[in-house]
Amino acid sequence: MSKNINHHQLPLFEFDGSNSKKLDSKDDSEFSKYIVYVDESGDHSLQSVGDNYPIFVLAFCVFHKRHYSESIVPALEKFKFNFFGHDQLVLHENEIRRRKNTFKILNNRSLQTRFLDDLTEIIEFSNFILISTTIDKREIKRLNPEENAYHIALGMCMESLYELLFEKQQHEKKTHIVVECRGNKEDKELELEFRRVCDGNNKFKRKLPFEIIFSDKKVMSSGLQLADLVARPIGVNLLKPEQPNRAFNILKKNFSVAVAETV
Repeated sequence: MSKNINHHQLPLFEFDGSNSKKLDSKDDSEFSKYIVYVDESGDHSLQSVGDNYPIFVLAFCVFHKRHYSESIVPALEKFKFNFFGHDQLVLHENEIRRRKNTFKILNNRSLQTRFLDDLTEIIEFSNFILISTTIDKREIKRLNPEENAYHIALGMCMESLYELLFEKQQHEKKTHIVVECRGNKEDKELELEFRRVCDGNNKFKRKLPFEIIFSDKKVMSSGLQLADLVARPIGVNLLKPEQPNRAFNILKKNFSVAVAETV
C-alpha cells in the first residue's frame, strides 16, 4: 500500500502573502487575535487513579488566528491528502500510537517513519503557545477526594491564558476556547465551572472575557487535533523524565515559563 503513496505530492507549507493584510484580524474587532484549542490526557476522576498513569494533563494550544488559518490548517489538510488520499479522518494520538483503525497503515515501518516525520514538521512549524497544567491525582485525592482534576486544571490554565492575553494587549476582547464534547453531563459541569471562573472566581477577582465552544469530533477541527497530539507527551515526560520523548522535546519551544504550571 505504501508504494502507491507519494508523500511529496503536496508540499506541507506554502505561503502567499498577497492576501495576508486583508485576512488579518481588524484592530476594531470585538474578538481577540487568538483562538484556543483544548485537550486532556488521563482521566479527570479522582475515584480511578491508575498506577501506570496517575495524572491528568490539560493543554491549551493558543494560536494567532492568521497563522492558524493561513498556514496550520492547509498544512494538516495536505498532510492527510498525502498519506490517505482524503481529509475525512481525525488525527487521534491514541489511535496513531497504537496503529489502530485508519492508522493500521503505520504497521509499515518505512511509512510510519515518513508519517511521523511529516507530522513532527507540522508541530515544529506551528507557531502556538502551549499552556498546560498537570495534576497528580494521588496528591489531590489525599487532600480532597471530592475535587475534580479537570476543573482545577481549567481554572489554572484560564488564569495563565488571561496573563498571556494581557501581555499581548488582547485581554479586553473576547477569546473563544474550544473544547471537545465529552458527554452531556460532563459538558454541563464543565460549562458551569468555566462560567464560574469567568465571573470572577479567579486569582485576579475580575471577569474574564472568554467564551467556551463545545465541538463534536465530527467537525474535524485542526486545532483540536493538534491539541490532542500534545497532551500525552507532557504527561509522559512528568512520569518518566528519563525516557526518550521526541514529541515533548519538540514542544519545549512552545512553553513559556510564565504560563506552564504543574500541580
